[in-house]
Amino acid sequence: MFAPDVWYNNVDGVRLGVRTLGEVEGTFKDGPHRLDAGVWLSTFLPDLPVSYYVSFTEPIPQISNFGNEGSIQLISSIRTGYSHHRIQFNKRWQPGFDEYKYKEVSVYYSTERLFDDEYRPFNKLWQDNWKNLFGISFKMSETLDFGLFEAYADATTNVNETSGAFTVATFEVLQSIELSDQFIWRIRGFAGIGSDNVAPEYRFMASMRPAQYWLNNGLSRSAGTIPQPWMESGSFQIAGGANLRGYSNRDIELLGTLQQSDNNLYFPLYRSFWSLNTEIEFPNPLNTALQNISIIGDLAELRSYLFVDGGMGTGRTLMTGTQNVAPQELITEPGFIADAGIGLQISFNIPDYLGKDRGIFIRYDVPFWLSDPLPRENSFSYRHVIGLGAVISL
Repeated sequence: MFAPDVWYNNVDGVRLGVRTLGEVEGTFKDGPHRLDAGVWLSTFLPDLPVSYYVSFTEPIPQISNFGNEGSIQLISSIRTGYSHHRIQFNKRWQPGFDEYKYKEVSVYYSTERLFDDEYRPFNKLWQDNWKNLFGISFKMSETLDFGLFEAYADATTNVNETSGAFTVATFEVLQSIELSDQFIWRIRGFAGIGSDNVAPEYRFMASMRPAQYWLNNGLSRSAGTIPQPWMESGSFQIAGGANLRGYSNRDIELLGTLQQSDNNLYFPLYRSFWSLNTEIEFPNPLNTALQNISIIGDLAELRSYLFVDGGMGTGRTLMTGTQNVAPQELITEPGFIADAGIGLQISFNIPDYLGKDRGIFIRYDVPFWLSDPLPRENSFSYRHVIGLGAVISL
């Protein structure tokens, strides 16, 4: 079965494409020979006008049974200036039909490279040599008496000396606690650790996920899908990583000055970072009214919450492209930083022609307090951040 797919960015213009999901008749995402693929044509006709993505998954019968599949997965894509090719072994343990109770391990090898930095919203966050990556990831989900618990861990080693051998690992845990029918407390812990020469696209920012993981989402994959002036304003956040959302403007401002100043500057990048994010969701009358609307109430939700984020980074990265860069030892490491505020999130979830979720959420956060504001700012001030995200596989 095929479905149309349309994107836009500054290099390709409109990307017109078609996607397909293929599997053996009578199976539902658990049979042999599973295909997930797409191909696109760029209307601006850049140097590489045709792009593609393909993923093929084959279960291994000897280690698979109902809910406990082992499989080999092949992934290949060349799109938006990035070449990525991977072979991966997956093993999942899931008792019964409860998809919120499982454990999954993946071991992979990939070769990948940025070949056109025009696609990147901030190209100084990237190097363009080939990477040969060995990695292992683990994720789990468990329904506890008081709420859902989720955990994720990943460790990756680059063995290609051309791009600099490095190792980076990330850890993430999430716990939802249902305080009552209307109040939910959500807690998220994050830690990222990298070796001394970890590539810039894998280094950590206070406010957003590392640049490498922007490729996992169609909205953040390339410059122009979200208009670049909006990104450069500092009011848009690519959620993830340490996720100290109140520091988005500062991180983007540092990125924006890299090619405009001869002063002693540093990237807003860290070799390691840990953080704690917490939200308390509370009821609001707008969501109550939304849920009472026929059909729309089944597809949309408006959440309201208070939030507090805190964390600390180490191994701040110097920028080498400016004049008179100070030695690393002269740049003091910042201590613990935090923010607090109030936010709204509206989410939509509409399955497409292939039965895949085409959901999107839009967040509007007001981090009215920062522990470490810019010199020209007050700790208490009105500032806002808009976050966009989607559940889009391709």
